[in-house]
Amino acid sequence: MTFGEIEQPSPNRSGRPHERLGVLFHHSSLGYQETVDLMMRSESSVSYHVLIHGDGTRCLMVPETEIAWHAGVSWFLGRENCNDFLLGVSFAGNTYESPLTPPQVESALEWLEPRWAPLGWTTERMSDHRQVAPGRKDDLNPVEWDRLLAAIRGKFMAPAK
Repeated sequence: MTFGEIEQPSPNRSGRPHERLGVLFHHSSLGYQETVDLMMRSESSVSYHVLIHGDGTRCLMVPETEIAWHAGVSWFLGRENCNDFLLGVSFAGNTYESPLTPPQVESALEWLEPRWAPLGWTTERMSDHRQVAPGRKDDLNPVEWDRLLAAIRGKFMAPAK
């Protein structure tokens, strides 16, 4: 593993099993430590499975087998309540104010890699908060979403012959 991981269990989760059908990407709007602090408070009622620092360090907050509370009212793959079936991965910061750092993108790819084939993921099972909650959420910046999606495709999609 290139990037470090720390565990900081958030109380904001459901004990129900998670389907792990794909990933919903977010930006936290807050800085890394501010986001961790917020996720540790039960009254915030919000959490991610993973938060990625600008240096690529990953904070693991909710086990991927459990439901984190990151999507709110949402719709994707013909279903509502994305918390139940999309893992929540957030980048610390605000992608409208600063682009994703290269370590953030590389860390996300590193985190995706051991899950991609075993869970049968495709780019059609990846989304961002803006797309599953239109009019309610605006993360990620569309330019940054396009850049992240291109990196995912470059890493996991076989080149056309």
